[in-house]
Amino acid sequence: MTRTTAILTAPETGTVIQPVHQYSDEQNAQIKELRKYADTLLLDSSDAYYRWELRWLNKPDTMPRYMRAAKWKLPDAKRRIEGTIKWRREFQPELIRPDEVKIEAETGKIILNGFDKDGRPILYMRPGRENTETSPRQLRHLVWCLERAKDFMPPGQESLVIIVDYKSTTLRTNPSISIASKVLTILQQHYVETLGRAIVTNLPMLLNFFYKGISPFLDPVTRDKMRFNPDLLELVPKSQLDSDFGGDFEFEYDHETYWKQIVDFCGIAEDGTRLEGYFDGPMGIHAQLPSTKPDNSDTGLDTTTPSGTSSYTPSIDSVGGTKELDSAVEGPIVKSIEAE
Repeated sequence: MTRTTAILTAPETGTVIQPVHQYSDEQNAQIKELRKYADTLLLDSSDAYYRWELRWLNKPDTMPRYMRAAKWKLPDAKRRIEGTIKWRREFQPELIRPDEVKIEAETGKIILNGFDKDGRPILYMRPGRENTETSPRQLRHLVWCLERAKDFMPPGQESLVIIVDYKSTTLRTNPSISIASKVLTILQQHYVETLGRAIVTNLPMLLNFFYKGISPFLDPVTRDKMRFNPDLLELVPKSQLDSDFGGDFEFEYDHETYWKQIVDFCGIAEDGTRLEGYFDGPMGIHAQLPSTKPDNSDTGLDTTTPSGTSSYTPSIDSVGGTKELDSAVEGPIVKSIEAE
């Protein structure tokens, strides 16, 4: 099969998005109350970060995710969302410039590519490809990738899959327990209910101590979602799974080609903001991959979009759990951002 540098930007045709979240009247009322509380924390409209904070609060999945994470205990949900609002103001994940973190992607240690059988985007992590020294930029790169995975989610999908491949990982390239704990903090506290599955493959005996070391930082929900060396073809369509893991997708990583596709598909501007029309994300305007492909005639690589990925239409069942939340979550404040 011909290898390709083109990434997969849509689930396999016919995919039904799962899980679908349905809420009772009481739960919808709690979601509305959480939004009212979040609005009291909102930055002044004169603040430069205001429109990005409002954009995050307006996303239809934000309030429900925090209520589910809090097991529908409103005081806990308020505490959690306030903590994330403060973190986002400091970290400003929407405004991370691509060029700031691009060097971290040189070796493909984190690749966003493909979807599982439930329509979750897949983040492949390969610690053995570590190419930089420990620094805050590594965490910013991870957060940038999480934000792009959110951009890739089809309508109705709220979670992603992380596949950690320890093939060729050594003690030198494996992240420290300190870095791993920071990653877990970000994922568990500020991207609540976003991890759908965490899959670990090719873990050598030498690194078993690493997972023992991070176990205290794993909350029970995250631990329940972790699987070690599962049959990936039970979870990911063969056409979407990287051939390194037994799939049919023969992906060839080329840093410049990959990076351009991610940035273009998500509509990310040089300063980290969004290009015109992309403010609400690429799925809202049915963004397509760039029609101009790099010339790979010397490498023998195919750069056309893989078949079966451009005509994805979510099943009507896949979005049934979100329509009723539009007015409950967004509220009248949405119009203020649309009018700008």
